[in-house]
Amino acid sequence: MGAPDVGLVLASSTPPELIGSTARLAEELGFAELWIPEDYWFLGSVASLVRALSATERIPVGVGVMSALVRHPAVAAMEIACAERMFPGRVLPGIGLGIPPLMAQMGLNPPSQLSAIRESIAILRTLLAGEECAAGSAGDGVFEAKGIRLSHVPATPPPIYTGVLGPRMLRLSGEIADGTVVSAMSSPAYLRWLKGCVEEGVARRAEPPAAPHRLPTFAMYCVHDDPEKARAAVRPLVALYLSHLAASPLVSVNDFGPEVVELCERGGADAAGLIAKEMPDAWLDELTVAGDPATCARRIERLHEAGADSVVLMPLVAGDPDEVEATLRITAEQVLPMVGAG
Repeated sequence: MGAPDVGLVLASSTPPELIGSTARLAEELGFAELWIPEDYWFLGSVASLVRALSATERIPVGVGVMSALVRHPAVAAMEIACAERMFPGRVLPGIGLGIPPLMAQMGLNPPSQLSAIRESIAILRTLLAGEECAAGSAGDGVFEAKGIRLSHVPATPPPIYTGVLGPRMLRLSGEIADGTVVSAMSSPAYLRWLKGCVEEGVARRAEPPAAPHRLPTFAMYCVHDDPEKARAAVRPLVALYLSHLAASPLVSVNDFGPEVVELCERGGADAAGLIAKEMPDAWLDELTVAGDPATCARRIERLHEAGADSVVLMPLVAGDPDEVEATLRITAEQVLPMVGAG
């Protein structure tokens, strides 16, 4: 198995005016792909996608991920088609449901989450192929799509990714999508479990996919000559994720999953604070890419061995442009050369 591609996530805290320069630097330094999250209420993914694409020449840019509920899939298809027409072969759209509390703020609660993803991707594929959505609602009727056809169809429809977590959703992703954007804080154990679920879905297809189902895997990232300082940088965010996702397979498939649940029960409203205080370094080592350059390279390799097609780094320095540039340069000069070097 060769060395994995290593990509970059533009963090939600990135000031919009720095998206172009950061994307350009990532391409210059040799990162394989760039992903932009749509975290409400931070970066608008469509504007950010086009800015990153316009500032670069070769690097693929993905949205990881836009909510199927916030935009009607016909509107999403129109946006994706325009971007693909302007930057052929470089657009990687990802579709998910969105974070439940944020969806609740907008009153968005589909009758079926599985149907929302299935119907959304069906409409996207129909329209991006230049066909007409002639019928009304389909499946559980989450979306209506009547007599819709795009005027500007891409020469080749881009691959469609999902961003999902649970086993039923992951099997659906394998069945209908071209790739799955794997959540940050994924351990090798979770990635192996996820890959098994996706492969079950791929096996349901009437025909084999034209290309293997890709798993770009996001990873919280901090590189520092002092491993303790790197761990300290990722600890608060890991604790926050664990406090909200203790019941998710992202956490529960790990050997320490029951311990996370116990800490959440003890911590109550301050579960994140208690987890940050008491979780051992071994959890951080499983859930992040944090440490000195050699350690970070080994963690990237472990995720690749567990099934990641690309490891997409999320540097925890996004608010400071000088720190972002320094981190990207250290990564390109000291970490990437060691990945897969044996």
